[in-house]
Amino acid sequence: MKSVSVPAIKDSVGVVTKFVEGELESYDCTPKAIYQIEVAIEEIMVNIVSYAQLPEDDDVQVTCEVLSDPLRVVVQFIDGGIPFDPLSIPDPDISPEALEQRIGGLGIFMVKRMMSDVSYAHRDGKNVLTVSKDLE
Repeated sequence: MKSVSVPAIKDSVGVVTKFVEGELESYDCTPKAIYQIEVAIEEIMVNIVSYAQLPEDDDVQVTCEVLSDPLRVVVQFIDGGIPFDPLSIPDPDISPEALEQRIGGLGIFMVKRMMSDVSYAHRDGKNVLTVSKDLE
């Protein structure tokens, strides 16, 4: 498992995306899987940057591990922001009428739909959001 620490700023999204893509380079991932992982990273990082209220000198730690049986990538986001379980929010109404009036609020819903598994824990004063994607 490898990790990277990044400042809680929007520019860090690209750093995290490149880090995870680098870990997946030697695997035969479909473009669809890569795209879904990229979207999940962006949604999660933007939420952390926008809402976690991290102390100014606190970074977001991101770990990445590729498991082989079955082939799966596991990415974990750890931050010291205010405790918040994004999975506790009910899924939004995605009827055409509701979507027409909705502005935002679909990020975690999309992550839950695109990833194989999403879990949250609050450990040692840190938010720990783990996402995984089957690659086979």
